[in-house]
Amino acid sequence: MPTHYAGTATECLALDSFIKLMRAADSVSSRVNDHLRDNGLTVSQFGVLEALHHLGVLNQSDLAQKLLKSTGNLTTVVDNLVKRGLVERRRCTEDRRVVYIHLTEEGRSLVAAILPGHVDGVVAAFAVLSEEEQKALGGLLRRLGRGT
Repeated sequence: MPTHYAGTATECLALDSFIKLMRAADSVSSRVNDHLRDNGLTVSQFGVLEALHHLGVLNQSDLAQKLLKSTGNLTTVVDNLVKRGLVERRRCTEDRRVVYIHLTEEGRSLVAAILPGHVDGVVAAFAVLSEEEQKALGGLLRRLGRGT
């Protein structure tokens, strides 16, 4: 559904593109991430597990930056993962202000079990686009994200 905003052609085009981008992102995210509920995870929780799985131990500030989350929001996400025994916090011995987040064995096993199906879901969602279209979309989204 295009915008019904009564503005200039430039404004309407930008709003229409924005609406399509948000709807597509929500639709793809819903299809790709639906399986996380079966494992009792939110998208943010899975993001933490996946980041730690691929990048290793990170301090909470760097993890928040990687996931584009506020440190306050990430604290709640990590708290819930700690309660489930999927991650643990460890204070840096050199600088007590720094807290590192580690995957536990249970967390490592869970993300390893979920990840292949997650990747399959992403591949299936993007299969409607050709390889060239996916590359073009990636370039356009990168430019849009940078704002240049």
